Amino acid sequence: MSAITRDQVAHLADLARIEMTDEELARVAGELELIVSSVASVSQAAGPDVPATSHPLPLHNVFREDVVGDTLTQDEALLNAPDAQEGKFRVPAILDGE
Repeated sequence: MSAITRDQVAHLADLARIEMTDEELARVAGELELIVSSVASVSQAAGPDVPATSHPLPLHNVFREDVVGDTLTQDEALLNAPDAQEGKFRVPAILDGE
């Protein structure tokens, strides 16, 4: 694979409207080259007999089942409400006419 050059990084930075100094261009070119070579080495390790996975270990749900437990009655829920009407919390209107 060919090396990523400073000029290629400068071109990409220009397309993305990112201002970069000469030092940054040189550093990013080296970092991108390392990233590309790392991806290439991983791609070589995975052959056609290796199934694609999103995680190395199987995932499972760690949450408990959603089971209804003890709940408040409507009267208990409204007991300490500052204002209630027809079994509902009453709040000030924030939109006029809607």
